Amino acid sequence: MIGRLRGTLISKQPPWLLVEVGGVGYELEAPMSTIYDLPALGKEVILLTHHSVKEDGVALYGFQHESERALFRNLLKVSGIGAKIALAVLSGVSVNDFARLVQAGDVVALTKIPGIGKKTAERIVVELRDRVGVLGASLPGTSAPSVTPLDPAGEAAVALQQLGYKSVEVARLVQKVAAAGDSVESIIRKALRAALGN
Repeated sequence: MIGRLRGTLISKQPPWLLVEVGGVGYELEAPMSTIYDLPALGKEVILLTHHSVKEDGVALYGFQHESERALFRNLLKVSGIGAKIALAVLSGVSVNDFARLVQAGDVVALTKIPGIGKKTAERIVVELRDRVGVLGASLPGTSAPSVTPLDPAGEAAVALQQLGYKSVEVARLVQKVAAAGDSVESIIRKALRAALGN
């Protein structure tokens, strides 16, 4: 099993990353909480990983902090939640905020996260309430890299659709929050906050 990677960040196209380690390029999916904190392309990066092997394929997921990986793994244990929804959770809310929502039993707030309906939110509360308290610890800041892509609004829209948002909603969110000079990560972060009503 692959538990950690240390290498050079080659590509960053949310939610996908390409990290070269010893001449081998590893493709990983990562939540926006991790992508916000990544260094510039060509720099060294260290990622904790979750290696998933299933009948239909192999997947690798990357995280900068153990609390994120722990929450991801706990979410996968909840009936009806797969990797895509688990990544959407981590992209839409911090580990500490998620723990607070679960402990408070706030089903309404949880359903604002893409892919989580009322029944799934209720299952999350029941199955994770006793476990989320130990996940928390400290979270990193969410400063976006200063490099501005050529078409940040377009890249942000693609990333939001991959996180589970409908194209019509994505267009509305991006148009509402995007400002001149914003990076992809900045637009995505603002769009997620707007979608969750923050």
